Amino acid sequence: MNRRTHAALAAAIATSLSLGLGACSSTSDNSGDTGGEKGVTTQGNGIIGGTPVKGGTLTILSNQDFDQLDPARNWTMPVMDVGVRMLYRTLTTFKAAPGAEGLKIEPDLATDLGTPSDGAKTWTFHLKDGLKYEDGTPIVADDIKYNVERSFSAELAGGPDYAVRYLAGADTYKGPLGGERLGKDSIEVPDAKTIVFHLKRPVAEFGYTVTLPTFAPVPKAKETGANYSNHPVSSGPYKIESYDRGKRMVLVRNTNWDPASDTVRKAYPDKIVVDQTLKSGGIGDRLIADQGEDKNAISYVDLLPAKISEVLTNPDVKARLISENAGCTTMLDMNNTKAPFDNPKVRRALQFAVDKESFAASMGGPAFNDVATTYLPPVLTSGAPVDHYMIKPAGDPEKAKQLLTEAGFPNGFDTEMVTSTGGKQQAEALQAALKRVNINVTITTVDPTAVNSIVGDKDKQPGLAQLGWCPDYPSAATFLPMIYDGRLIRDKGNNGNMTRFNDAETNAELDRIAGLSDLQKANTAWLELDAKIMEKSPAVPLVWAKKPLLVGSNVAGAFAHPVWAGQIDYAVIGLKSVK
Repeated sequence: MNRRTHAALAAAIATSLSLGLGACSSTSDNSGDTGGEKGVTTQGNGIIGGTPVKGGTLTILSNQDFDQLDPARNWTMPVMDVGVRMLYRTLTTFKAAPGAEGLKIEPDLATDLGTPSDGAKTWTFHLKDGLKYEDGTPIVADDIKYNVERSFSAELAGGPDYAVRYLAGADTYKGPLGGERLGKDSIEVPDAKTIVFHLKRPVAEFGYTVTLPTFAPVPKAKETGANYSNHPVSSGPYKIESYDRGKRMVLVRNTNWDPASDTVRKAYPDKIVVDQTLKSGGIGDRLIADQGEDKNAISYVDLLPAKISEVLTNPDVKARLISENAGCTTMLDMNNTKAPFDNPKVRRALQFAVDKESFAASMGGPAFNDVATTYLPPVLTSGAPVDHYMIKPAGDPEKAKQLLTEAGFPNGFDTEMVTSTGGKQQAEALQAALKRVNINVTITTVDPTAVNSIVGDKDKQPGLAQLGWCPDYPSAATFLPMIYDGRLIRDKGNNGNMTRFNDAETNAELDRIAGLSDLQKANTAWLELDAKIMEKSPAVPLVWAKKPLLVGSNVAGAFAHPVWAGQIDYAVIGLKSVK
């Protein structure tokens, strides 16, 4: 389809969809693990199908396995949505609601949103009564401490690292797998129902931080190390009945989950089946056709751009489309430790060399994304996009060539890029744009679940990768520090700062802003830092994506959650009727 067609589709979709904001954490490609925007509704409140009934089997159609269900390692969307909504609970969690209401937090395992003291450097949480795991054993505060400790383990790398960043007295800690526990100057557990966190600095948002899966309980007696992802012990409404990785996962009710203690998750279906054997195009075809059991199904992956016109021209199908702005930034990451990307002028040249219009078109055009002009997504810049440098969306090849010449590469250079199988078309758009300035890119495609393990390994990481980032909650403190703090780069298991950008001036400014108690001043400072990092160009911002998802005609309670990157909220989804 040409650009004019995309513009027409954007106009059509704008009249059909209620567009909202997204927040969360993830990687990026168009095979179904990114994107997002809020959907066509039957009640005008962003929710498709009304309130579900209890019972029946909901099917989730997917083309990929989950990279990590271990709560210490789960930091990609939409896998976080699966984990914290169905399998495990955290100290606090986000409300199950579309739009701004979904950005509010509620107590989950905890009785309240936490009690700060010592100027918000100490946070105390008390657990609710009667909390149990799937086997009936009680959930105690030390189980939460144990999972937080696991997030320090090199053997369990890849998960949220807020505990590593925030906890006092833990600078040399290596995790609990060798038997060492964190001391009382980091985390205290005075009794079975109380946990106290001691932080290096004030963190006014810590009640939001503990929504992350790091703050879910893991019983030490059930520790299986790297294999824990195969069967995390459930504290949520569902437990794993069977899991044949890459093929099929079946969830059934956790009869020891007490709905009276959980105000968020409703657990409407009796069973949830995840079919991971499909192809993206086939998933769209099945949900458009809406036959048989597919009426009780939802998509885990994005609707392909080629299908959007087929959906928008059919009112019955369009009424089952959810499409929410994901609040994430898709980027072309450069390995700043690998020549020639260790040269800031080379990196700056790529800001002008890339054709973002072509890249956006490869992802479906305006109906699926907006061209990104800086790292921070609009959800973190008061809802309006920011453009620091006014580079044309199609790029400026002549300016790029000038910068390459100044950097000592008048004839360009050769490099490699890794992307997922679903991101090949987007990688080819980047390849063609860079070819204009004599940068020759060799593309390697791998399974979506393997991208992070390659890019996160210094010995394997190529020069370029197509990745992205979403805020874990609506604060720039969950964005720029996560991807550009050079002090937390790991040789292996690297998960946040994938560019390996390590700049002393940036690190110092990250610390300064983190210490500001005035949130308005902090927001201004984050935006100024965003511009400064753009000048040093560790990555090229490409698009702010949307996430189009289809559901079957018998599905109810479906909406895109603003925190889960436009993904359907699994806490309250179910079926309209059960035969």
